[in-house]
Amino acid sequence: MTEPYLLTASEAGTLMKKGDLTVENYAKSLLSRIQERDAQVKAWAYLDPPFVLEQARNLDQIPAEKRGPLHGIAIGVKDVILTKDMPTKLNSPIYSSSGPSTIDAAPIITLRAAGALILGKTTTTEFAAVTTGPSTTNPHDSTRTPGGSSSGSSAAVAGFQVPIALGTQTGGSTIRPGSFNGIFAWKPTWGAVSREGLAQYSVTCDTVGFYARTVGDLEMLGGVLRVEDDERIPERGFGMEGKRIAFCRTHVWGKAGRGTKNAWEGAKKILASRGAEVEEIELPSDFERISEWHANVLAGEGRTSFLGSMCTLLPEAVFELLTQQDYLLAKEKMHPMLHDHVNNTSKLTRKAQLEAYDGCARLRPVWDELASRYDAVLTPSVVDEAPVGTESTGDASFCSIWTILQVPCLNIPGFQGENGMPIGLTLVGPRYTDEHVLWAGKAIGDVFKEEGGWKSKVV
Repeated sequence: MTEPYLLTASEAGTLMKKGDLTVENYAKSLLSRIQERDAQVKAWAYLDPPFVLEQARNLDQIPAEKRGPLHGIAIGVKDVILTKDMPTKLNSPIYSSSGPSTIDAAPIITLRAAGALILGKTTTTEFAAVTTGPSTTNPHDSTRTPGGSSSGSSAAVAGFQVPIALGTQTGGSTIRPGSFNGIFAWKPTWGAVSREGLAQYSVTCDTVGFYARTVGDLEMLGGVLRVEDDERIPERGFGMEGKRIAFCRTHVWGKAGRGTKNAWEGAKKILASRGAEVEEIELPSDFERISEWHANVLAGEGRTSFLGSMCTLLPEAVFELLTQQDYLLAKEKMHPMLHDHVNNTSKLTRKAQLEAYDGCARLRPVWDELASRYDAVLTPSVVDEAPVGTESTGDASFCSIWTILQVPCLNIPGFQGENGMPIGLTLVGPRYTDEHVLWAGKAIGDVFKEEGGWKSKVV
Protein backbone atom coordinates (compact mmCIF):
# COMPACT_ATOMS: atom_id res chain seq x y z
CA MET A 1 0.00 0.00 0.00
CA THR A 2 1.10 3.58 -0.62
CA GLU A 3 2.70 5.15 2.43
CA PRO A 4 -0.23 6.83 4.23
CA TYR A 5 1.49 10.23 4.41
CA LEU A 6 1.44 10.36 0.60
CA LEU A 7 -2.35 10.04 0.46
CA THR A 8 -4.68 12.92 -0.20
CA ALA A 9 -7.29 13.52 2.49
CA SER A 10 -9.96 11.96 0.29
CA GLU A 11 -7.86 8.85 -0.32
CA ALA A 12 -7.03 8.43 3.36
CA GLY A 13 -10.68 8.93 4.30
CA THR A 14 -11.81 6.23 1.90
CA LEU A 15 -9.32 3.72 3.30
CA MET A 16 -10.29 4.50 6.89
CA LYS A 17 -13.98 4.20 6.04
CA LYS A 18 -13.36 0.76 4.51
CA GLY A 19 -11.34 -0.35 7.52
CA ASP A 20 -8.12 -0.69 5.53
CA LEU A 21 -6.32 2.02 7.51
CA THR A 22 -6.64 3.00 11.15
CA VAL A 23 -6.43 6.61 12.26
CA GLU A 24 -3.56 5.62 14.55
CA ASN A 25 -1.48 4.13 11.75
CA TYR A 26 -2.29 7.11 9.54
CA ALA A 27 -1.14 9.49 12.28
CA LYS A 28 2.03 7.46 12.85
CA SER A 29 2.92 7.74 9.16
CA LEU A 30 2.43 11.53 9.17
CA LEU A 31 4.43 11.93 12.38
CA SER A 32 7.25 9.85 10.92
CA ARG A 33 7.27 12.06 7.83
CA ILE A 34 7.38 15.17 10.02
CA GLN A 35 10.25 13.76 12.04
CA GLU A 36 12.12 13.03 8.82
CA ARG A 37 11.56 16.40 7.13
CA ASP A 38 10.65 19.13 9.56
CA ALA A 39 14.08 19.81 10.99
CA GLN A 40 14.72 21.48 7.63
CA VAL A 41 11.25 22.77 6.73
CA LYS A 42 10.29 24.00 10.24
CA ALA A 43 6.57 24.11 9.48
CA TRP A 44 5.23 23.44 12.97
CA ALA A 45 4.86 25.90 15.81
CA TYR A 46 3.37 23.25 18.11
CA LEU A 47 3.21 19.49 17.77
CA ASP A 48 2.71 16.91 20.54
CA PRO A 49 3.09 13.41 18.99
CA PRO A 50 1.88 11.44 22.05
CA PHE A 51 -1.23 13.59 22.23
CA VAL A 52 -1.81 13.17 18.48
CA LEU A 53 -1.67 9.40 18.84
CA GLU A 54 -4.01 9.51 21.85
CA GLN A 55 -6.55 11.48 19.81
CA ALA A 56 -6.11 9.06 16.89
CA ARG A 57 -6.81 6.04 19.09
CA ASN A 58 -9.91 7.77 20.46
CA LEU A 59 -11.16 8.32 16.92
CA ASP A 60 -10.56 4.65 16.13
CA GLN A 61 -12.92 3.72 18.97
CA ILE A 62 -15.88 5.58 17.46
CA PRO A 63 -18.41 3.18 15.92
CA ALA A 64 -18.66 3.33 12.13
CA GLU A 65 -22.23 4.61 12.18
CA LYS A 66 -21.24 7.60 14.32
CA ARG A 67 -18.21 8.73 12.32
CA GLY A 68 -18.22 12.11 10.58
CA PRO A 69 -17.32 13.00 6.99
CA LEU A 70 -13.77 13.99 7.98
CA HIS A 71 -13.22 11.04 10.32
CA GLY A 72 -9.51 10.72 11.01
CA ILE A 73 -8.41 13.30 8.43
CA ALA A 74 -5.34 15.14 9.72
CA ILE A 75 -5.44 18.94 9.55
CA GLY A 76 -2.79 21.54 10.39
CA VAL A 77 -3.93 24.83 11.89
CA LYS A 78 -2.24 28.20 11.47
CA ASP A 79 -1.10 29.46 14.84
CA VAL A 80 -3.39 32.48 14.90
CA ILE A 81 -6.51 30.28 15.19
CA LEU A 82 -7.67 29.32 18.68
CA THR A 83 -7.50 25.66 19.71
CA LYS A 84 -8.73 24.47 23.10
CA ASP A 85 -6.09 21.76 23.52
CA MET A 86 -3.06 23.46 21.94
CA PRO A 87 -1.44 26.84 22.62
CA THR A 88 -1.97 29.74 20.24
CA LYS A 89 1.16 31.92 20.26
CA LEU A 90 0.78 34.03 17.08
CA ASN A 91 4.59 33.96 16.64
CA SER A 92 4.77 36.72 19.25
CA PRO A 93 7.07 36.97 22.28
CA ILE A 94 4.03 38.25 24.17
CA TYR A 95 2.37 34.84 23.95
CA SER A 96 5.50 32.65 24.07
CA SER A 97 4.45 31.08 27.37
CA SER A 98 0.74 30.82 26.61
CA GLY A 99 -1.09 27.56 27.18
CA PRO A 100 -4.15 26.25 25.34
CA SER A 101 -7.18 28.51 25.16
CA THR A 102 -10.43 27.38 26.73
CA ILE A 103 -12.28 27.36 23.40
CA ASP A 104 -11.87 26.43 19.76
CA ALA A 105 -12.29 28.91 16.93
CA ALA A 106 -15.53 28.41 15.01
CA PRO A 107 -13.95 26.58 12.03
CA ILE A 108 -12.15 24.20 14.41
CA ILE A 109 -15.42 23.38 16.18
CA THR A 110 -16.93 22.45 12.80
CA LEU A 111 -13.94 20.37 11.73
CA ARG A 112 -13.79 18.46 15.02
CA ALA A 113 -17.54 17.79 14.83
CA ALA A 114 -16.90 16.23 11.40
CA GLY A 115 -14.29 13.92 12.93
CA ALA A 116 -11.07 15.66 11.89
CA LEU A 117 -7.80 15.00 13.69
CA ILE A 118 -6.25 18.38 14.55
CA LEU A 119 -2.59 17.48 14.14
CA GLY A 120 -0.86 20.63 15.39
CA LYS A 121 -0.28 24.36 14.95
CA THR A 122 1.67 25.66 11.97
CA THR A 123 4.00 28.65 11.82
CA THR A 124 2.98 32.19 10.92
CA THR A 125 4.47 35.64 10.76
CA GLU A 126 3.84 37.73 13.86
CA PHE A 127 0.07 38.18 14.31
CA ALA A 128 -0.24 37.18 10.61
CA ALA A 129 0.36 40.87 9.99
CA VAL A 130 4.00 41.43 9.05
CA THR A 131 6.07 40.41 6.04
CA THR A 132 9.08 39.25 8.06
CA GLY A 133 8.97 35.50 7.84
CA PRO A 134 9.34 32.82 10.49
CA SER A 135 12.21 30.35 10.10
CA THR A 136 10.07 28.07 7.91
CA THR A 137 11.61 27.13 4.55
CA ASN A 138 10.20 26.15 1.19
CA PRO A 139 10.08 22.32 0.97
CA HIS A 140 11.21 22.49 -2.67
CA ASP A 141 14.29 24.59 -1.88
CA SER A 142 15.30 25.30 1.70
CA THR A 143 17.09 28.51 0.68
CA ARG A 144 13.76 30.09 -0.31
CA THR A 145 10.70 31.38 1.52
CA PRO A 146 7.47 29.40 1.54
CA GLY A 147 5.63 32.72 1.57
CA GLY A 148 3.44 34.02 4.33
CA SER A 149 1.88 34.75 6.55
CA SER A 150 0.53 31.18 6.36
CA SER A 151 4.08 29.87 6.07
CA GLY A 152 3.87 26.61 7.95
CA SER A 153 0.46 25.55 6.65
CA SER A 154 1.53 25.80 3.01
CA ALA A 155 4.95 24.20 3.58
CA ALA A 156 3.50 21.30 5.58
CA VAL A 157 0.97 20.44 2.87
CA ALA A 158 3.50 20.79 0.04
CA GLY A 159 6.00 18.70 2.00
CA PHE A 160 3.54 15.79 2.54
CA GLN A 161 3.49 16.35 6.31
CA VAL A 162 -0.29 16.84 6.40
CA PRO A 163 -2.89 16.67 3.60
CA ILE A 164 -4.91 19.75 4.59
CA ALA A 165 -4.07 22.90 6.53
CA LEU A 166 -5.82 26.10 7.52
CA GLY A 167 -4.38 29.53 6.83
CA THR A 168 -5.71 33.07 6.73
CA GLN A 169 -5.55 35.90 4.21
CA THR A 170 -5.63 39.64 4.78
CA GLY A 171 -3.51 40.58 1.77
CA GLY A 172 -2.01 37.54 0.05
CA SER A 173 -1.32 35.19 2.95
CA THR A 174 -3.06 32.13 1.49
CA ILE A 175 -2.73 32.50 -2.28
CA ARG A 176 0.93 33.60 -2.42
CA PRO A 177 2.24 30.65 -0.33
CA GLY A 178 0.08 28.32 -2.43
CA SER A 179 1.91 29.51 -5.55
CA PHE A 180 5.36 29.45 -3.94
CA ASN A 181 4.84 25.86 -2.75
CA GLY A 182 3.06 24.44 -5.79
CA ILE A 183 -0.25 23.46 -4.16
CA PHE A 184 -3.90 24.45 -4.34
CA ALA A 185 -4.80 27.35 -2.07
CA TRP A 186 -8.39 28.46 -1.59
CA LYS A 187 -9.54 31.77 -0.13
CA PRO A 188 -13.33 31.58 0.00
CA THR A 189 -15.67 34.55 -0.25
CA TRP A 190 -15.26 36.80 2.77
CA GLY A 191 -17.81 35.73 5.38
CA ALA A 192 -18.51 32.31 3.84
CA VAL A 193 -16.56 30.68 6.69
CA SER A 194 -16.76 32.07 10.22
CA ARG A 195 -13.60 33.75 11.45
CA GLU A 196 -14.73 33.79 15.09
CA GLY A 197 -11.71 32.86 17.20
CA LEU A 198 -9.02 34.10 14.81
CA ALA A 199 -6.55 36.86 15.62
CA GLN A 200 -7.89 40.03 14.04
CA TYR A 201 -5.97 42.38 11.77
CA SER A 202 -8.64 43.69 9.41
CA VAL A 203 -12.31 42.90 9.90
CA THR A 204 -12.89 43.90 6.25
CA CYS A 205 -10.25 41.58 4.81
CA ASP A 206 -9.42 38.74 7.22
CA THR A 207 -10.55 35.45 5.67
CA VAL A 208 -9.95 31.82 6.59
CA GLY A 209 -7.99 30.01 3.85
CA PHE A 210 -7.29 26.36 3.04
CA TYR A 211 -4.45 24.33 1.52
CA ALA A 212 -4.55 20.92 -0.14
CA ARG A 213 -2.77 19.02 -2.87
CA THR A 214 -6.04 18.37 -4.74
CA VAL A 215 -9.19 20.38 -5.34
CA GLY A 216 -11.21 17.33 -4.34
CA ASP A 217 -9.96 17.74 -0.77
CA LEU A 218 -10.97 21.41 -0.81
CA GLU A 219 -14.43 20.49 -2.10
CA MET A 220 -14.76 18.04 0.78
CA LEU A 221 -13.84 20.79 3.24
CA GLY A 222 -16.26 23.21 1.61
CA GLY A 223 -19.07 20.72 2.03
CA VAL A 224 -18.35 20.26 5.74
CA LEU A 225 -18.15 24.03 6.25
CA ARG A 226 -21.36 24.47 4.20
CA VAL A 227 -19.86 26.84 1.68
CA GLU A 228 -22.64 26.76 -0.91
CA ASP A 229 -23.49 28.71 -4.07
CA ASP A 230 -27.03 29.76 -4.93
CA GLU A 231 -26.78 27.93 -8.26
CA ARG A 232 -25.90 24.24 -8.17
CA ILE A 233 -22.77 23.05 -9.92
CA PRO A 234 -23.56 20.96 -13.01
CA GLU A 235 -23.05 17.23 -12.53
CA ARG A 236 -21.01 17.06 -15.71
CA GLY A 237 -17.38 18.09 -15.63
CA PHE A 238 -16.00 21.46 -16.63
CA GLY A 239 -15.01 20.60 -20.20
CA MET A 240 -12.83 23.22 -21.90
CA GLU A 241 -14.54 23.12 -25.29
CA GLY A 242 -16.38 26.40 -25.81
CA LYS A 243 -15.75 27.72 -22.29
CA ARG A 244 -15.17 31.47 -22.06
CA ILE A 245 -12.02 32.00 -20.02
CA ALA A 246 -10.77 35.52 -19.33
CA PHE A 247 -7.23 36.52 -18.38
CA CYS A 248 -7.05 39.68 -16.25
CA ARG A 249 -3.58 41.21 -15.74
CA THR A 250 -4.75 43.99 -13.33
CA HIS A 251 -3.06 47.35 -12.78
CA VAL A 252 0.03 45.81 -11.10
CA TRP A 253 1.05 43.75 -14.14
CA GLY A 254 4.21 45.84 -14.43
CA LYS A 255 5.61 43.93 -11.44
CA ALA A 256 5.29 40.54 -13.15
CA GLY A 257 8.58 38.68 -13.51
CA ARG A 258 9.62 36.38 -16.32
CA GLY A 259 8.26 33.28 -14.60
CA THR A 260 4.78 34.72 -14.20
CA LYS A 261 4.79 36.11 -17.74
CA ASN A 262 5.76 32.70 -19.14
CA ALA A 263 3.07 30.99 -17.06
CA TRP A 264 0.57 33.55 -18.32
CA GLU A 265 1.30 32.93 -21.98
CA GLY A 266 1.61 29.19 -21.47
CA ALA A 267 -1.77 28.97 -19.76
CA LYS A 268 -3.49 30.85 -22.57
CA LYS A 269 -2.03 28.53 -25.19
CA ILE A 270 -2.86 25.38 -23.25
CA LEU A 271 -6.49 26.33 -22.64
CA ALA A 272 -7.00 27.57 -26.20
CA SER A 273 -5.61 24.27 -27.53
CA ARG A 274 -8.29 22.48 -25.50
CA GLY A 275 -11.05 24.46 -27.20
CA ALA A 276 -11.58 27.29 -24.71
CA GLU A 277 -12.40 30.77 -25.93
CA VAL A 278 -9.57 32.74 -24.34
CA GLU A 279 -9.48 36.53 -24.13
CA GLU A 280 -7.64 39.14 -22.13
CA ILE A 281 -9.75 41.69 -20.28
CA GLU A 282 -9.01 44.99 -18.57
CA LEU A 283 -10.63 46.28 -15.42
CA PRO A 284 -12.29 49.71 -15.49
CA SER A 285 -9.96 52.56 -14.56
CA ASP A 286 -11.57 52.93 -11.11
CA PHE A 287 -9.87 49.68 -10.09
CA GLU A 288 -6.45 51.33 -10.39
CA ARG A 289 -6.91 52.81 -6.90
CA ILE A 290 -7.88 49.58 -5.21
CA SER A 291 -4.36 48.73 -3.98
CA GLU A 292 -4.18 52.15 -2.34
CA TRP A 293 -7.60 51.63 -0.79
CA HIS A 294 -6.62 48.18 0.49
CA ALA A 295 -3.56 49.67 2.18
CA ASN A 296 -5.68 52.41 3.76
CA VAL A 297 -8.21 49.92 5.08
CA LEU A 298 -5.42 47.88 6.70
CA ALA A 299 -3.83 51.01 8.16
CA GLY A 300 -7.13 52.20 9.59
CA GLU A 301 -8.27 48.88 11.00
CA GLY A 302 -4.79 48.00 12.25
CA ARG A 303 -4.93 51.07 14.50
CA THR A 304 -7.69 49.48 16.55
CA SER A 305 -6.76 45.80 16.14
CA PHE A 306 -3.31 46.18 17.70
CA LEU A 307 -4.10 48.89 20.24
CA GLY A 308 -5.07 46.33 22.85
CA SER A 309 -1.51 45.04 22.84
CA MET A 310 0.11 48.46 22.82
CA CYS A 311 0.96 50.91 25.59
CA THR A 312 2.37 53.86 23.67
CA LEU A 313 -0.42 56.24 24.66
CA LEU A 314 -0.37 55.54 28.40
CA PRO A 315 1.53 57.33 31.18
CA GLU A 316 4.34 55.19 32.57
CA ALA A 317 2.73 54.76 36.00
CA VAL A 318 -0.54 53.57 34.45
CA PHE A 319 1.39 51.26 32.12
CA GLU A 320 3.16 49.58 35.04
CA LEU A 321 -0.11 49.06 36.90
CA LEU A 322 -1.92 47.62 33.91
CA THR A 323 0.86 45.28 32.85
CA GLN A 324 1.00 43.94 36.39
CA GLN A 325 -2.65 43.06 35.87
CA ASP A 326 -1.91 41.58 32.41
CA TYR A 327 -4.38 43.99 30.87
CA LEU A 328 -2.13 45.59 28.28
CA LEU A 329 1.02 44.10 26.84
CA ALA A 330 4.42 45.64 26.30
CA LYS A 331 4.98 47.36 22.98
CA GLU A 332 8.69 46.45 22.97
CA LYS A 333 7.67 42.87 22.34
CA MET A 334 5.84 43.72 19.13
CA HIS A 335 7.12 44.27 15.61
CA PRO A 336 7.73 47.97 14.77
CA MET A 337 5.26 47.68 11.88
CA LEU A 338 2.51 47.13 14.43
CA HIS A 339 3.66 50.21 16.35
CA ASP A 340 3.24 52.15 13.11
CA HIS A 341 -0.35 51.00 12.81
CA VAL A 342 -1.31 52.09 16.32
CA ASN A 343 0.54 55.39 16.06
CA ASN A 344 -0.85 56.05 12.56
CA THR A 345 2.62 56.70 11.18
CA SER A 346 1.14 56.86 7.67
CA LYS A 347 -1.01 59.86 8.80
CA LEU A 348 -4.14 58.25 7.40
CA THR A 349 -7.15 60.49 7.81
CA ARG A 350 -10.62 59.17 8.61
CA LYS A 351 -11.79 60.83 5.40
CA ALA A 352 -9.32 58.75 3.39
CA GLN A 353 -10.34 55.64 5.29
CA LEU A 354 -14.00 56.24 4.46
CA GLU A 355 -13.12 56.87 0.83
CA ALA A 356 -11.40 53.48 0.76
CA TYR A 357 -14.41 51.72 2.30
CA ASP A 358 -16.86 53.37 -0.06
CA GLY A 359 -14.69 52.95 -3.15
CA CYS A 360 -14.20 49.23 -2.58
CA ALA A 361 -17.88 48.72 -1.76
CA ARG A 362 -18.81 50.40 -5.03
CA LEU A 363 -16.44 48.21 -7.07
CA ARG A 364 -17.53 44.85 -5.63
CA PRO A 365 -20.77 44.57 -7.64
CA VAL A 366 -18.94 45.93 -10.68
CA TRP A 367 -16.51 43.02 -10.44
CA ASP A 368 -19.31 40.52 -9.79
CA GLU A 369 -21.09 41.58 -12.97
CA LEU A 370 -17.91 41.53 -15.07
CA ALA A 371 -16.75 38.12 -13.83
CA SER A 372 -20.20 36.59 -14.30
CA ARG A 373 -19.82 36.99 -18.08
CA TYR A 374 -17.15 34.26 -18.13
CA ASP A 375 -16.90 30.63 -17.13
CA ALA A 376 -13.59 31.38 -15.40
CA VAL A 377 -11.27 34.34 -14.87
CA LEU A 378 -7.53 33.82 -14.34
CA THR A 379 -5.12 36.36 -12.88
CA PRO A 380 -1.52 36.23 -11.57
CA SER A 381 -0.91 34.78 -8.12
CA VAL A 382 2.58 36.17 -7.55
CA VAL A 383 5.26 38.41 -8.99
CA ASP A 384 7.43 35.36 -9.73
CA GLU A 385 8.72 32.18 -8.10
CA ALA A 386 9.58 32.21 -4.39
CA PRO A 387 12.52 34.55 -3.70
CA VAL A 388 15.70 33.39 -2.00
CA GLY A 389 15.85 33.94 1.76
CA THR A 390 13.34 33.65 4.57
CA GLU A 391 13.52 37.17 5.94
CA SER A 392 10.72 38.36 3.65
CA THR A 393 7.66 36.33 2.69
CA GLY A 394 7.35 38.03 -0.72
CA ASP A 395 5.24 40.58 -2.54
CA ALA A 396 1.44 40.24 -2.24
CA SER A 397 0.57 42.89 -4.85
CA PHE A 398 -1.31 40.51 -7.14
CA CYS A 399 -3.47 39.17 -4.29
CA SER A 400 -4.61 42.22 -2.34
CA ILE A 401 -7.11 43.43 -4.95
CA TRP A 402 -9.13 40.22 -4.66
CA THR A 403 -8.94 40.20 -0.86
CA ILE A 404 -10.42 43.68 -0.53
CA LEU A 405 -13.06 42.81 -3.16
CA GLN A 406 -13.91 39.84 -0.87
CA VAL A 407 -14.18 37.39 -3.77
CA PRO A 408 -13.35 33.65 -3.93
CA CYS A 409 -9.82 32.82 -5.14
CA LEU A 410 -8.07 29.55 -5.96
CA ASN A 411 -4.35 29.27 -6.67
CA ILE A 412 -3.86 26.63 -9.36
CA PRO A 413 -0.31 25.20 -9.61
CA GLY A 414 1.25 23.83 -12.77
CA PHE A 415 4.02 26.11 -14.01
CA GLN A 416 7.60 26.84 -12.99
CA GLY A 417 10.06 29.68 -13.05
CA GLU A 418 13.62 29.92 -14.30
CA ASN A 419 14.95 28.17 -11.18
CA GLY A 420 12.49 25.28 -11.36
CA MET A 421 10.31 26.61 -8.55
CA PRO A 422 6.51 26.44 -8.83
CA ILE A 423 4.35 29.28 -10.10
CA GLY A 424 0.57 29.26 -10.04
CA LEU A 425 -2.24 31.33 -11.46
CA THR A 426 -5.34 32.40 -9.53
CA LEU A 427 -8.89 31.62 -10.57
CA VAL A 428 -11.24 34.34 -9.26
CA GLY A 429 -15.01 34.56 -9.39
CA PRO A 430 -17.91 36.76 -8.30
CA ARG A 431 -18.73 36.73 -4.60
CA TYR A 432 -20.38 33.56 -3.30
CA THR A 433 -19.49 31.42 -6.29
CA ASP A 434 -17.03 29.32 -4.31
CA GLU A 435 -18.31 25.97 -5.50
CA HIS A 436 -18.08 27.12 -9.10
CA VAL A 437 -14.50 28.34 -8.58
CA LEU A 438 -13.50 24.93 -7.19
CA TRP A 439 -15.39 23.07 -9.93
CA ALA A 440 -13.70 25.04 -12.71
CA GLY A 441 -10.37 25.03 -10.89
CA LYS A 442 -10.29 21.26 -10.65
CA ALA A 443 -10.56 20.85 -14.44
CA ILE A 444 -8.15 23.68 -15.23
CA GLY A 445 -5.73 22.29 -12.64
CA ASP A 446 -5.78 18.89 -14.33
CA VAL A 447 -4.88 20.52 -17.66
CA PHE A 448 -2.08 22.59 -16.14
CA LYS A 449 -0.73 19.50 -14.37
CA GLU A 450 -0.55 17.65 -17.68
CA GLU A 451 0.96 20.42 -19.78
CA GLY A 452 2.21 23.22 -17.52
CA GLY A 453 5.61 21.67 -16.96
CA TRP A 454 6.00 21.70 -13.17
CA LYS A 455 6.15 18.54 -11.08
CA SER A 456 6.75 18.31 -7.36
CA LYS A 457 10.14 16.84 -6.52
CA VAL A 458 9.60 16.70 -2.78
CA VAL A 459 8.89 12.95 -2.67
